Amino acid sequence: MKTTDTGDLWWKNAVIYCLDVETYQDSDGDGTGDFAGLAERIDHLADLGVTCLWLMPFYPTADRDDGYDVTDHYGVDPRLGTHGDLVELIRTAKDRGIRVIADLVVNHTSDKHPWFTAARRSKDSPFRDYYVWRSDPPPDTSGEVIFPDQESSIWELDERTGEYYLHRFYRHQPDLNVANPKVRDEIVKAIGFWLELGLSGFRVDAVPFFMETLGTAESEAERFGDPHDHLRAIRSFISRRAGSAVLLGEVNLPYEEQLRYFGDGQGDELTMMFDFIGNQAMYLALARRDAGPLVDALRARPEIPPDAQWATFVRNHDELTLDKLSAEERDEVFAAFGPQEEHQLYGRGLRRRLPPMLDGDPRRTRMVYSLLFALPGTPTLFYGEEIGMGENLEVPGRLAVRTPMQWSGDRHAGFSPAAPSRLPSQVTTGGFGPEHVNVADQRRDPDSLLTFIRTLVARYRESPELGWAPVEVLDQPHGCVLALWSEVDGEAVVTLHNLGPDAVVVPVDLTRAPGCERLVDLLSEGQVEVDGDGVEIALEGYGYRWLRVVSDGSRRLP
Repeated sequence: MKTTDTGDLWWKNAVIYCLDVETYQDSDGDGTGDFAGLAERIDHLADLGVTCLWLMPFYPTADRDDGYDVTDHYGVDPRLGTHGDLVELIRTAKDRGIRVIADLVVNHTSDKHPWFTAARRSKDSPFRDYYVWRSDPPPDTSGEVIFPDQESSIWELDERTGEYYLHRFYRHQPDLNVANPKVRDEIVKAIGFWLELGLSGFRVDAVPFFMETLGTAESEAERFGDPHDHLRAIRSFISRRAGSAVLLGEVNLPYEEQLRYFGDGQGDELTMMFDFIGNQAMYLALARRDAGPLVDALRARPEIPPDAQWATFVRNHDELTLDKLSAEERDEVFAAFGPQEEHQLYGRGLRRRLPPMLDGDPRRTRMVYSLLFALPGTPTLFYGEEIGMGENLEVPGRLAVRTPMQWSGDRHAGFSPAAPSRLPSQVTTGGFGPEHVNVADQRRDPDSLLTFIRTLVARYRESPELGWAPVEVLDQPHGCVLALWSEVDGEAVVTLHNLGPDAVVVPVDLTRAPGCERLVDLLSEGQVEVDGDGVEIALEGYGYRWLRVVSDGSRRLP
């Protein structure tokens, strides 16, 4: 790896920060966050060390699924601002070294989208084949629905024409027919439009559903061919238009199936994918206070193309899905972190943020975020994680974690001066409410979570080994400890994390680093002198250490 590669392949050691514009900062007092408000807060992200800002959908919407029901793929929701406001935000972010990506929602549209309103008027509409229809009654598909509390089928009867349309998500979100070349052209044109306005790529929503041809005519599916060719075409297009742009995919599938979406080793489809398997294994490991499940997941990760990358995360904007765990494993995580029914969603996930799940224990919270930045991959933060925000369980469903950002202990957390009824969501209350958890109080507090996360980001950015190195789990005798060796070009970092409450002494074998003189702490003052082929490192309960391997030939700063 050359030093210049870290800039050329910027996503390999980026720090991604996801937010919803409407809940981040209201600049004009109307109760809704906007681009101008976000631009006012961009220095908070720069100070944190964020290098990539991921915007949740900002397009015009029927507002029945928090923006994921798009009515215009070329527009900006007027509540959030204008195209000019967005471009100014992108410019402001780039001035501070922050790239901006946005959600690409092309599996479905809103049923209020002009394409669908035209398609449902007549079977002869030129937009009819933009969607997937069937004339015969569908079979029972209740087992395939994503939101079982609200849907009983993935097909919905449209009474005007007497046919059924496909909707993998809500009935008000009809699926686009990706086998139709006109739809594919529309998708690519929309991508090109936003790249021209300055975006550095996209987080691609629901990739496996977006690529499926369920319900399309057999002849149409045959003409379409391999759906992965479509994903390759999109990757090729964005590479031509903006060579360093990324496609970050939501692909919640087993590892062997995820590999296909990287291009089966060719690296010509998705640039990055979220590691849902590793995330779920991490929560099982935390629940058991045993690193074993996470060790197994890391060792099971397949080798990916050199330009590709995993995106790691503690929390995202949806429910914390546990769908890849067995029923018994899921029950373990529920018992540890979501024992009440109101904590859970659809029997497969949690609608909580991390600090409340850990009962506010700062030791465990910091250990988990240290682990996030130490795991091989690109760390992704969800807004408010940097200060330890909690959820608001009075807000329904997945929206419990999408409450207004907590800037201060002032009215409405400093988010907006508007009346409560005009806010997009209720502000979190209780022990994790803004009077206890906010940016203003933590900014200059050297012992705050915000200061700690800022340090993690800085050390991560200074240690390309953590983003670029392949997985190497060190064998050691303590089941509660995860020990990772990250090495690139002869430079190495050892990270140790104790998932248990008891102090341990961890042996670290250094035979792979001949000439090692000392291990230097990266998160605190201190070092361990080396005399021989190994050392023993003390870890407190829920303790963590990042240690740089230093020898005479070391080129990185200790």
